[in-house]
Amino acid sequence: MVEVDDFGPEKILEVYNPKVGLHGYLVIDNTALGPGKGGIRMTPSVSMDEVAKLARTMTWKCALADLPFGGAKSGIIADPKVITKQKKMELVKAFAEALKPLCPSQYIAAPDINTAEEEMKVFVQANGSLKSATGKPSAMCVKPGEKCGIPHEYGSTGFGVFHAAKVAVEFQGESLKGKTVAIEGLGNVGTFAAQYFSEAGANIVAISDSKGVIYNAQGLLYKKVLQAKQKMGSVINYQPGKILSTSDIVGLNVDILVTAAIPDLVTSSNVQSLKAKYVIEGSNIPMSAAMEHILYKKGILVVPDFVANAGGVISSYAEYRGRNPEEMFKLVEKKIVKNTTLVLEKAKKNGTKLRDAAMQIAVERVLKHCKTCRTPKQ
Repeated sequence: MVEVDDFGPEKILEVYNPKVGLHGYLVIDNTALGPGKGGIRMTPSVSMDEVAKLARTMTWKCALADLPFGGAKSGIIADPKVITKQKKMELVKAFAEALKPLCPSQYIAAPDINTAEEEMKVFVQANGSLKSATGKPSAMCVKPGEKCGIPHEYGSTGFGVFHAAKVAVEFQGESLKGKTVAIEGLGNVGTFAAQYFSEAGANIVAISDSKGVIYNAQGLLYKKVLQAKQKMGSVINYQPGKILSTSDIVGLNVDILVTAAIPDLVTSSNVQSLKAKYVIEGSNIPMSAAMEHILYKKGILVVPDFVANAGGVISSYAEYRGRNPEEMFKLVEKKIVKNTTLVLEKAKKNGTKLRDAAMQIAVERVLKHCKTCRTPKQ
C-alpha cells in the first residue's frame, strides 16, 4: 500500500501494453523543485510500493543535492535474465511511448537496476526528446560529433560515495590514508568507490558479491579482484584471501563499511556485530531507520544513502544542462563535499543522527517551493 502525505505522491501510474507484455509503474512523488527525477528499474519483483518509496527518496536526494529536480521513480516488471535483449528494448520502447505525455515536463528517466545507456537511448528515441532521460550514450546528440550524454558507467555515484566518506572521516579529524575498508558489492558503485579509496591510500581488505566475500587483512588489489569477477564470475576467485559468506561483510573488523548493493543489508540479526567506525551508504536503503539509530547509539557514524550516493543524480543534472564529463565530476565533488559538510555540521550542532539533519535540510528546501505542502509534525 503506497503511503500518501502532504509531500506526495503527486501521480501514481500503472502502465500496461498487452501487445508487448508490458506491465510497469511510474510514481512522481513531488515536483516542487522541478520535474521528477528517477531511474527505471527492471526486475521480476518490482512493485508499486517499492517504486513509491524510491521516488520519495529521490525527492529528498534531489533537494539535499540542491538540484532543480523533484523526486520520481519507475519500474518495469520483467526478468532480463530470461527475456531476450530485443524483448527488453521492446518493453522500454513501449514504456517510453506510454509516458510521453509526462516526459520530460514532469518526469525525467535515468538508468537503474538492469537498465543502462542503451536502454536510455531507446527511451529518448521513443519519447522524441533528448531531455526525457539522462545516462544516455555520450555520442547521442542532435549534431554529429557533439558529446551530450553522460552514461552512469563513468562512475559518478562511486566517485560521490568516496567524497562523502572523505568528508566524514576528515570531519572527525582523521585521514582516509591507511583506513581499512570493506565494500559490499562490486557493481558500478562499488567498483568506482574501490578505485577512489585505493587512490587515496585507504586499504581495501574485503569486497563482496552475491557469491561471497574475499577478505585479506593485508589488503586486496581491487583491479585484480574485478578481473577475477569478470573472468571467473565472482570476487571469491581472487587470491590470496579468505572466502567468507556474503553476510559476513557486515561484521568485519574494519574502519569503514561501504554499502553498494542490496537493500536491508544491516538488520536486527547482524546490527550488533557491526564493528566499523563509519558506514557510508552507497546503496539505497541498506538499513532501516531503527538500525541506524542502534548504530548511532554505538557511536558509529552513518552517512545516509541520499547524502552519500547523490553523485548519480548530480551527474544527471550535469548532462541535462549540457555539461561534459570533466565538468560533471567537478560538480559532483563540489556538491557532495558541500552538502555532506552541511549535514555533519548540523548534526553536531543539534546532537542528532546525520539522517535527521539531512532530512531537516531537504524538507526545508522543498517547503520553500511547495505550495501544497505543510510543515511535517515533529
